[in-house]
Amino acid sequence: MAIFLVKRFFVLVITLLVSSLVIFLILEILPGDPASIILGIGAQDDTLAALRKEMGLDLSAPERYYRWIKGVLIGDFGKSYTYNIPVSSLISERLSLSIPLALLAIFLSTLLAIPFGVIAASNHKGITDTSIMSFSQLGVAVPNFWFAILLILFFSVKLGWFSAGGFSSWEMGVGVALKSLTLPAISLALPQAAILARVTRS
Repeated sequence: MAIFLVKRFFVLVITLLVSSLVIFLILEILPGDPASIILGIGAQDDTLAALRKEMGLDLSAPERYYRWIKGVLIGDFGKSYTYNIPVSSLISERLSLSIPLALLAIFLSTLLAIPFGVIAASNHKGITDTSIMSFSQLGVAVPNFWFAILLILFFSVKLGWFSAGGFSSWEMGVGVALKSLTLPAISLALPQAAILARVTRS
């Protein structure tokens, strides 16, 4: 088991490294100068040169990539010139929402899938089994965003039980925040629950 986990971790690291290199090369090949885009077409040459130096664009491409990788290894992802804040701050801000949403979706998919999978297995080839497997096939076939649209139309627009969009801050309370995550979590959980129910039934 330990060897398997080490191998998977090694594959993950290599995949991330190759992906970052490909993205870097694509951005390097694309025409345009980030400093010129930020300052505009009327910027003076000395101002452009100063900004390019500040952004590290005066360095060679290999050196810039090496510095970025070195920074990532110590937790420094650089600075976002769009938001003018460290990238690590943007990531932590997004994770504070993405992680609870993912955990809630996993919890809901497991809560739905295992009982239905067991019921289907205990009624093998019966009407109940066929019905559950038919709905699970529908859940696999329908994309997440379509489920999300249906949930918004019914529970938000028609019934008015949930907000149609946006996330309530965690500062407003855990209950309010979880309520705003409910519909997105269900739309993520349904396709996964369909797959897990079929696996459980098998």
